[in-house]
Amino acid sequence: MILRPKIALYEPDIPQNTAAIVRTCSCFNTILEIIEPCGFMLNDKRFKRVVMDYFDEKMIKFYKSYDDFFKIKKKRKERIILMTTKGSISYSNFQFKVTDTILFGRESAGVPEKIHKLVNSRVKIPLSLKKRSLNLASSVAIALTESLRQNKLL
Repeated sequence: MILRPKIALYEPDIPQNTAAIVRTCSCFNTILEIIEPCGFMLNDKRFKRVVMDYFDEKMIKFYKSYDDFFKIKKKRKERIILMTTKGSISYSNFQFKVTDTILFGRESAGVPEKIHKLVNSRVKIPLSLKKRSLNLASSVAIALTESLRQNKLL
């Protein structure tokens, strides 16, 4: 098996964005990890409309809580890279590793401060002045493809 970075979503709450991220991960052969609680059911019609036939249960791992997620990552010695508007380094200047888990917060609220304190690095996608943030699915695509590019997996 080829090592690849993983994408993790902290308590996602918009089914269409999560479905688009499932599709992105499927297209790049990347595992998606979802830290529950999830703000919708996977049989939600909005989720199903966007995910189409890209949903593969083998490519998605669920964690019952952020505690479970961080315990397993620590045990496996995997870095957790938080993508956040509060990051101090641009994604294009950050050195991604093939074993990284790239974590994204909720669309509505990001991640709480306690999560910021648990991650290995906080990385941002620089935006034009006066803009708050990109759509979550767009941010995932940008960070994932940069990680894959740096690790020569594209």
